[in-house]
Amino acid sequence: MNHTSYKDVNEVLNSLTTGIALVLEENLVGMYLTGSLSYGDFNPENSDIDLLVIIKNPISEEKLGVLKKMHLDVERNNNKWAKRIECSYVPLEMLSSILPPKTPRPYIGEGIFYPEAPYGNEWIINQYLLYTDGIPLLGPDFKILVKPIDIEDVRAACIRDLFEEWEPKIHDPEWLNNSHYQSYIILNLCRILYTVTRHATATKKISASWVKREFAPEWSPLIQTAEDWHYGKEMNLNEQTIEFIQFVVSKVKRN
Repeated sequence: MNHTSYKDVNEVLNSLTTGIALVLEENLVGMYLTGSLSYGDFNPENSDIDLLVIIKNPISEEKLGVLKKMHLDVERNNNKWAKRIECSYVPLEMLSSILPPKTPRPYIGEGIFYPEAPYGNEWIINQYLLYTDGIPLLGPDFKILVKPIDIEDVRAACIRDLFEEWEPKIHDPEWLNNSHYQSYIILNLCRILYTVTRHATATKKISASWVKREFAPEWSPLIQTAEDWHYGKEMNLNEQTIEFIQFVVSKVKRN
């Protein structure tokens, strides 16, 4: 099936939907495309493929092993997307929670399969974006599975995410030395600032344009560099990234 306008992405999605359905069988509730591919912000040079799989019951250790092999095989067979596929497996009963569930879930990201990965403050943010823009690959529309999510809960999660996840990166030079992470945090902070200030969500592209326009010209070059980044390109803007984190923190504290 052609879920997107990108042939190679569709091949990955078809391989994953087939493999996941075969492994999970009756335990599968639905599989959903989220992230930039779902809300029209996708860039083949720097975006990832983001997926959520809803399950009825926790996955057995045996089936987790099969899922891990399947995911790694798909990445090996689609070299361009190796380490660029993110997929979480979430029990249906957890969708009613506003706060991040305490029970970890299976997750693959950056080519590593984690049988137990903790949830972060992105939990309700991702649910909101799934509710508004998610694309069903298998199963019912996501809106059927959850109640409408209040934007104020999303805004509160963004604030927690800023102070618990992103502000501490100021003191993590090893993390900031990664150009991919530099680009990611700059654009993600634009979305956080947009959501907190405007009480609404927007794509990274729209949020970045708003920040560049609203706070021009101070942050425009840094944000543009983050937008232009692609795999294989270096940024090396550690100090500017730290200053931008501090700027966003100061702005959010005033809201």
